[in-house]
Amino acid sequence: MKNSKSTIRIGKDDLYFDIGEGHKPFIIAELSGNHSQDFELAKKMVVEAGKAGAHAIKLQTYTAGSMTLDVDAGDFVIQEKDSLWAGEKLFDLYAKASTPYEWHGELFALANKLGMLAFSSPFDEDAVDFLASLDVPCYKIASFELTDIPLIRKVAQQGRPMIMSTGMASVSEIEEAVKVAKTHGCKELILLKCTSTYPALPENTNLVTIPNMRTTFDVQVGLSDHTAGIGVSVASVAFGASVIEKHFVLSRDAGGVDAEFSMEPDELKSLVAETERVHLALGQVTYGGSKAEEKSKQYRRSIYVSQPIEKGQMIARSDIKIVRPAHGLAPKHLDTVVGAIARCDMPIGTPLTWRTISVASDNKNDLKNNG
Repeated sequence: MKNSKSTIRIGKDDLYFDIGEGHKPFIIAELSGNHSQDFELAKKMVVEAGKAGAHAIKLQTYTAGSMTLDVDAGDFVIQEKDSLWAGEKLFDLYAKASTPYEWHGELFALANKLGMLAFSSPFDEDAVDFLASLDVPCYKIASFELTDIPLIRKVAQQGRPMIMSTGMASVSEIEEAVKVAKTHGCKELILLKCTSTYPALPENTNLVTIPNMRTTFDVQVGLSDHTAGIGVSVASVAFGASVIEKHFVLSRDAGGVDAEFSMEPDELKSLVAETERVHLALGQVTYGGSKAEEKSKQYRRSIYVSQPIEKGQMIARSDIKIVRPAHGLAPKHLDTVVGAIARCDMPIGTPLTWRTISVASDNKNDLKNNG
């Protein structure tokens, strides 16, 4: 089936997901370096992500040497004291966080077997070629690589859907990246609103940017979320996020380079369920109640007889009461029916209707105005 303008299909044959308006949010579990270089742990992470209901797992494809230089001074050591990795040498950090290339094929196959898509973020052109050899269904550009125009051009040339995190990019930087991607072969593009701090704070997330980004760049928009918990991600769906990406770990207490801002399996399960719940709740602009609410209208209030009334009796205010359910006259007619004449005997609990009363002439104009 050919994609509509608003729908992007990632995957093929019997394993694919449609992303966009009318489809539930696409949930990506990012393994990053939380496997701690333990292949068995990495496989278990994939299994648990599948059990929790993730639609895809994502890796990061790089080596320490493709990310930075092996220099132990100056620019190549993390200087920020409030960083999770303060004082670490960049080369050493990337070495322990990287996912060995030889793991990719088996992890991808395992994910597919469990009904999930599997892809990765390449960080250099050789990584793009490697992922192409594995026939990945799409590519992800990390937020720090959004200004790496040669990398974006190389990925776009693969002709697969692209997901790009925007991070701290300016409007002009995003425009350039989008233009390069579309010019060089990418026909299906998703941008992710992203706050490139680790962890990110909710007050720095600015979810209201999501609909603006969708309008500005005429693409689908999702969220790459580094905040704690799932609240921010769930809320993003109400702003139109069609893709949610969060880092994943089996246990934050067990550690992992990104463990502090990663979700655990029970949180991932909740994320899948709650984002779908929000998606279902969005619906359409509706007034007057839904079809499902129709039966509930009977439990509104109406006018009932609260004291026995005889035929021919003038109805006093003390003879009637506004109560539930709504089988009598609507409360707005109260002033009209007070002073009306009963056409029949009415015991307590009789719903007052126009058939059971004769409206006094002084109240006819009021009746006309109230309908």
